Amino acid sequence: MDLLINIDVDDLEKAVRFYGTAFALRIGRRFGDLGVEMIGGSTPIYLLAKAAGTPVSDLTSQVRNYARHWTPTHLDFVVEEIEGAVERAVRAGAWLEEPIATHAWGRLALMSDPFGHGFCFVQFLGRGYDEIAD
Repeated sequence: MDLLINIDVDDLEKAVRFYGTAFALRIGRRFGDLGVEMIGGSTPIYLLAKAAGTPVSDLTSQVRNYARHWTPTHLDFVVEEIEGAVERAVRAGAWLEEPIATHAWGRLALMSDPFGHGFCFVQFLGRGYDEIAD
């Protein structure tokens, strides 16, 4: 099974600039005004143009809101050096939501993109998650 990541954004060109600068991704394909495939990571990220205020689905009354929001699913980007990754992302328009934290398994930076989506940078230390695995 392959994994595809889709991220709704309200400004497609702003999203292309952000994800290109913050994560060193590049455009794979464009789908007209509907979306852009960003490549260069372990799986493609599809940026999908969806206007703020449009319904999420016919099954819910929720509408898209690009202010900071919480969802139980987020992306973790594994990096070699977390400080540089955080600095690049912040310069590109991300927010560092808490100071970088160090854990037995590695370092973690809680971030959000300019579209309100949370993500993290992870820098593994030692054996990574094996440091805490049973």
